[in-house]
Amino acid sequence: MKAIIIDRYGKPDVLRFEEVDKPVPDDHEVLVRVRASSVNPYDWHYLTGLPKLFRPAFGVFRPKYRILGADLAGQVEAIGKDVTRVRPGDEVYGQTTAGTYAEYATVAEAELAPKPVNLTFEQAAAVPLAGFTALQAIRDQGKVQPGQKVLINGASGGVGTLAVQIARSFGAEVTGVCSTSNVDMVRSIGANHVIDYTRDDFTSSSQLYNLVLDNVGNRSLSEYRRILEPKGTYLACHGQPENRWLGPLWFLARMSVLSPFVGQKLTAFVAKPTTEDLHALTELIEAGTLTPVVDRAYPLREVPDAFRYLERWHARGKVVITI
Repeated sequence: MKAIIIDRYGKPDVLRFEEVDKPVPDDHEVLVRVRASSVNPYDWHYLTGLPKLFRPAFGVFRPKYRILGADLAGQVEAIGKDVTRVRPGDEVYGQTTAGTYAEYATVAEAELAPKPVNLTFEQAAAVPLAGFTALQAIRDQGKVQPGQKVLINGASGGVGTLAVQIARSFGAEVTGVCSTSNVDMVRSIGANHVIDYTRDDFTSSSQLYNLVLDNVGNRSLSEYRRILEPKGTYLACHGQPENRWLGPLWFLARMSVLSPFVGQKLTAFVAKPTTEDLHALTELIEAGTLTPVVDRAYPLREVPDAFRYLERWHARGKVVITI
């Protein structure tokens, strides 16, 4: 099968388009014919090995995974003898560590769910990782209730576009922060208010928010706290490293030291993929409440170009890979 291979950390140029052996599922796995995947900051960290402090997780001397990619949507090709929920030919989607920049991937049965019937493979592949993050941020970390005010910094990105829609579905009054070119799009997906950060400083507003979901990390902690309710929550979801060694560690350390001494909740989290939440996302999608935004699509052999585009950090929604 064709796949994108990585053997050393670096820029997108280290990725190679090659022929490799087709994987074989074990007893609890599903062999999926991958139709689409996506690129995420998560995948970028495994490509670059940054920040270096986290190399034990990425792979100390070389990438832990020879094939990158976490999101996938495709068709079941074969199943292990203990698999019971899917059958060959089923259309599925999910998130895995098996590597999805390839024509085939073996995936644990628990990591898959039926593909939403109203999405294409490309749209479905844009959902899992960003969807888990947005759902768990709004529902579990922010505990958003009807009528609360939510500000989403980076509202036009992969997580942000889904978080806007999920927060609205929870009855929140949502303010999205984005650049001029994305104002209309963010408004079209349900944001009650949109702030163009190139024209207005959202941290100087007199408006206070119950939840600030920060997907960017481009302002100081004191500026974020200034627009929080006295008992509000600041939630950091950004992963772009401040430096090559420590990433955003200093910012997060300052936040954790301060949080116990103020009434506001200052926290960060990493989403955990679960079968239950994948089905919850499917329900929102099939109800018409949640629609992924796809910026552009690249064929498998052009995954390096997809990463180069991602590295601009201004993608509108998700960048997907068609296979």
